[in-house]
Amino acid sequence: MTAVYFNLVLRLFFQPAFLIIIIFSFLNSSLIAGGLIKMERSFYDLSINDINGKKIDLLSLKGKKVMLVNVASRCGYTSQYADLQELYKNYSNKLEIIGIPCNDFGRQEPGTPDEIKSFCKLNYGVTFPLAEKQKIKSNPVSELYKWLSDPDLNGWNSSLPSWNFCKYIIDEEGNLIQFFKSGVDPNGKEILELL
Repeated sequence: MTAVYFNLVLRLFFQPAFLIIIIFSFLNSSLIAGGLIKMERSFYDLSINDINGKKIDLLSLKGKKVMLVNVASRCGYTSQYADLQELYKNYSNKLEIIGIPCNDFGRQEPGTPDEIKSFCKLNYGVTFPLAEKQKIKSNPVSELYKWLSDPDLNGWNSSLPSWNFCKYIIDEEGNLIQFFKSGVDPNGKEILELL
């Protein structure tokens, strides 16, 4: 009986479909102590454009921490632009901040790219990069926010922003290391300790 099972397993192993499944499984996994895990997608593999439509080279940010903040011009937290600018001014040698306009929360960012840039510059002196508007809760959800909220892609986090001015921190190697809700002060202890 054992010989029959052995022959069956041997025949199955040499079937083309079975070989394809085995090869595909190893290409999508990496071997670590404790077994196979699904490979995460790197932050640097993502593609986002700045507010002018020009691609932001995320790989050029390697070696710095990155804070991604969903921003809006007509929100109760909009004054955090000033705090973000202060943080950027004080720590831009080791921190990049990217403001990501979004109109999904209370329709509080209805502006055009030029209106958003002008608002940020005139009211808060913003010099950190702004990205193109992204969809977070409405379809299609942006590639960036899919990565930020999918543990299979980022390694641990499943939280999407619940409102404007939520903050994600990426470490110097492109790993998502922290998520902060809107009420966390950009210059607060929780964030400064990470820098």
